[in-house]
Amino acid sequence: MNNTPIPASEITELTVGLNRLARNLWWTWSHEAQEIFNELSPRAWQNLYHNAVAILHEVSDYELRSRLQDREFARRVREVLQHFQGYLHEKNTWAHKHAPGLITEPVAYFSAEFGFHESLPIAAGGLGVLAGDHTKSASDLGLGLVGISLFYREGYFQQAINPENWQTEYYSLLDPKNLPVERVFDARGEPMVGQVEIGHAQLHFQVWKVNVGRCTVFLLDSNRPENEPQFKDLTLRVYGGDSTTRIMQEILLGIGGVRVLRSLGIQPSVFHMNEGHSAFLTLELIREQLGAGKSFDDALSWTRQHCLFTTHTPVEAGHDRFDENLIEYTLGRFLKQMRVPANKLLALGRVFPANTKESEPFCMTVLALKTSRAANGVSELHGQVSRRMWQPLFPDKKEDDVPIGHITNGIHILGWMKGPMRQFMKRKLGSQWENLAQTQECWEKMADPGFVSDEELWALRYNLRRELIEFARRRLLMQGRRMDRSDFIVYDRLLNPDTLTIGFARRFATYKRAPLVFSRMEEVIRMAKDPQRPIQFVFAGKAHPRDDEGKRFIQYIIHLSKHSELQGHLVFLENYDVHVARHMISGSDIWLNNPRRPLEASGTSGQKIGMYGGLNLSIMDGWWREGYDGTNGFAIGDDSHPTSVAEQDRRDSDNLYRVLSEEVIPCFYERDATGIPRRWIAMMRRAMVTLVPKYNTHRMVQEYAQNYYLRG
Repeated sequence: MNNTPIPASEITELTVGLNRLARNLWWTWSHEAQEIFNELSPRAWQNLYHNAVAILHEVSDYELRSRLQDREFARRVREVLQHFQGYLHEKNTWAHKHAPGLITEPVAYFSAEFGFHESLPIAAGGLGVLAGDHTKSASDLGLGLVGISLFYREGYFQQAINPENWQTEYYSLLDPKNLPVERVFDARGEPMVGQVEIGHAQLHFQVWKVNVGRCTVFLLDSNRPENEPQFKDLTLRVYGGDSTTRIMQEILLGIGGVRVLRSLGIQPSVFHMNEGHSAFLTLELIREQLGAGKSFDDALSWTRQHCLFTTHTPVEAGHDRFDENLIEYTLGRFLKQMRVPANKLLALGRVFPANTKESEPFCMTVLALKTSRAANGVSELHGQVSRRMWQPLFPDKKEDDVPIGHITNGIHILGWMKGPMRQFMKRKLGSQWENLAQTQECWEKMADPGFVSDEELWALRYNLRRELIEFARRRLLMQGRRMDRSDFIVYDRLLNPDTLTIGFARRFATYKRAPLVFSRMEEVIRMAKDPQRPIQFVFAGKAHPRDDEGKRFIQYIIHLSKHSELQGHLVFLENYDVHVARHMISGSDIWLNNPRRPLEASGTSGQKIGMYGGLNLSIMDGWWREGYDGTNGFAIGDDSHPTSVAEQDRRDSDNLYRVLSEEVIPCFYERDATGIPRRWIAMMRRAMVTLVPKYNTHRMVQEYAQNYYLRG
């Protein structure tokens, strides 16, 4: 036994390494790294949103150095840091083999939001989570990718439910010192400060960077002392304020983002616009080319050759449109610099160039489509819907020939995999299992009864369901804001670990129809209270602050959870975020998805449950229309929908109850003599092998690289 103290130089090296690691979000998909930070202060880890940077501020340097004198702990830290360094310097990645040009000339990926982790809450929903997962997979694949977004000092709103069960919003100021972000400095060693023209003023902005494995995302921040008061708070909140705030944010994102890249000497091979919020970047690229002496037509052609566009919404209201008086007010000085007739530039944002500003507002999606070499939707059906929606832009083409393709969204597997599942995978597949996590081989092994028994999978499902239920009970107790001893007893009676558990969590947009399953209350109560085959529901989600109808959906569901016969069988978890999502997707047996087709462009929440052995119960919309094969989950209805909204809601409700009562519940509760649901577990295996290796962002990013990034 070695009892000699660890040398001070080695302790210093480990301390420096941990501080460097904390400021790279690679740790968010390394379970071993998270265990290190958790062990330093379990309570702070829970209370500070699992924030590695905040943990190292909670633990003094003296305490950290003292803890590292524990040789076993120091060994584990050393191994994690070696793994981290090996990851950063890996030279045998997918990109080295298949896309080496994208390493030196990266993709510039612009998105108004990035959802990386609960410790950096600068995303509003699925668009941001997709952007975060895209970046993580680009890093894993070794692809050169530089992200551009905004630093929202108050992030997205925190949700609280008042005594009337109505959603209220509050905001918490984010302190960069406690976040995994770093200030960007210029060549002189001074904090980088950029400028964009808005109206008759100059907006100054500073820049932060987020290290995401091998990739970097730059966040633009308008909170500068030299700015006018309204500009200081421009980047205060995600999608904050009115249309004037929105257009100013988008000017900063698009035009300011290009200028940051130029200041840093980064020359992207392609500019990828993740939704239309960043489309003003194309005007900045045109301005640059005009300044280099090109004609307008040549400048526009160059821009088109270097831009790509991904549209995410088939909902008309989801496409930003601005009155051209507002365009002229905010961008007037910028447009005059280009010395091109204003109508010629403004026509880039109109479907019909000859229209007047009174008859057709300026549309960011139209601008993106007209200035990109390629565009895509995010599922096969969404590609079809987008071609139909934007066919008037291409009057000489038939609908099927409109140049909008599709790449179906995915999820970053390791970023969404909780500890118990990781430990199970490691136990079954060995220490190198993470290198196989996206492969068909990995999930075929998990689906092989000779490799993983039904009994093992069923034990895993029980463990995960128990974790969700105990998490829900703790969360609900906190929501009740009471800590009397009797309350613990009451809350411990909520939900049952032996019961089929149905999860529903997403944005409470009305087209997602959160209350649809409760449209026939007598039947759902009968199912929930069946003594032999009960069901229970865990709901979560936020409505947009200005969406009162979405808030009424939340209020109704919470009312049912407290004041109907579903009490104890239905709960609503407030303040939905990545952390809540991780618990819900891992613990739910069924993931319910019932949007009004075809308004779900893709959806990714249901893609996350397959790795845990959960099953989807979904409308045939978005990705599920492609993923469902009749053996790997449950479909609500067929691959069609009525044109009448009322008829669609009625038919979908009927189909939901039929599938739930005739297929889902009988399959879950059909047990053999040993108590194992063999048929259900067979479906779990099919979901693992047919869905997980396909609907992930490794496949998605590879498709973007091969089909779009490398095709100039």
